Amino acid sequence: MSIKRLPLAAIVMATLSGCSPQLDDLVAYTEEVKSTTRVNIEPYPEFAPQPAFEYSAKDLRSPFVRPRDQSAPIVVAQQANCLQPDLNRRKEPLENYGLDALNLTGNFKSQGRQFALFKTNDGNLHKVSIGNRVGLFYGKVKSISGQSVTIEQLLPDGAGCWQRKETTLTMSSAAGDEENV
Repeated sequence: MSIKRLPLAAIVMATLSGCSPQLDDLVAYTEEVKSTTRVNIEPYPEFAPQPAFEYSAKDLRSPFVRPRDQSAPIVVAQQANCLQPDLNRRKEPLENYGLDALNLTGNFKSQGRQFALFKTNDGNLHKVSIGNRVGLFYGKVKSISGQSVTIEQLLPDGAGCWQRKETTLTMSSAAGDEENV
């Protein structure tokens, strides 16, 4: 240690030694409080016994189990000479998604056929071409251009018939955006 630092170290040691606590009076006060204070703890209250609960819904469906579909199938009376979708055909994968859950991400051409790529809201990527089915309302891909896809849907009119509606999905539209033509 250098001679210049020796006086500084002595001052620091003297200061720290003067900071030792004097606890005698605190210990005496604590002992006095302990000896003169009376502890009074109230007893716990007496609770009246409750009658046993009889669970009466044991034969009903558990609220933690998904309900079964017990509804009768809806029979729609078809009117003569009005537009109807083919309800008996096999559904394609993109018919499980509404158009608002689809995002047009690109297109490409392979062996002379034009394809469009859709990304669903759950992250899956699907390819479609003209004639493929898309959407919840019996949509059918009518045309694929560089930046858009035109889909013809069949919407119920409430009277047993169906109306055609064309919707165009573009590359710039995010999932949930639709442009009507």
